[in-house]
Amino acid sequence: MIQFIKILFTSYILLLMTRIIGSWFPRFLHSPFMGYVMRLTDPYLNLFRRFIPPIGGALDLSPMLGFFVLQLLENFLIKMLSRY
Repeated sequence: MIQFIKILFTSYILLLMTRIIGSWFPRFLHSPFMGYVMRLTDPYLNLFRRFIPPIGGALDLSPMLGFFVLQLLENFLIKMLSRY
């Protein structure tokens, strides 16, 4: 179960990284692949965008907070499961 959680969180972090890198290439944002990635990642990132709106309309710091929260949650779940 712990290995599954690690794979799940790593997969989502890779999706977030793809979303971030994809945002650097505006033409790529309109591809079907990026549409899929955005549908999976934007609801999560929007949670943090409420607290940290993009600076100057372009610099989005929400992924940094998103990565931090994912790491905390993953570590918490692994510690809880390793007790049993």
